[in-house]
Amino acid sequence: MSEREEKLIALGYPIEKTTPEGDLVDAVAITGSIVYASGQVPFDGSELVGKGKVPSEVGVDEATRAAALCAANVLRAVRKRLGSLDAVARVVRITGYVNSDPDFTDHHLVINGASRLVRDVFGEDGRHARTALGMAQLPLGSCVEVEMILELRN
Repeated sequence: MSEREEKLIALGYPIEKTTPEGDLVDAVAITGSIVYASGQVPFDGSELVGKGKVPSEVGVDEATRAAALCAANVLRAVRKRLGSLDAVARVVRITGYVNSDPDFTDHHLVINGASRLVRDVFGEDGRHARTALGMAQLPLGSCVEVEMILELRN
């Protein structure tokens, strides 16, 4: 097991707890040295954590933790596909979507949960470009969804 995977586990995200793939899309698609990881919602096993609008139904702190769980789900899917997180040279970009009330403007604070987790796992290789967006709704009523673009090692 790699140091990155050990860090993910130490942060409370067991590496084997992956989400199931759908029939129509891949959880991870690779072209050349670029890994496109599909968006993940905050499933903890079979339980959806953080369902509803931020901040009226889900508080900012809870949504931030849910964003970290989304990022962990992305990394677990990447590890499942690649065999090890050591195959990743760096995280290039994170896009985070927040199911938010119309007047909510702190999307960036919620998605900081995903960014922090990635930096904790990858160190400087986890430094990334990012977009945080507010949405009218997300799959299954989730409060947040996170997707990533990563670069493979040569």
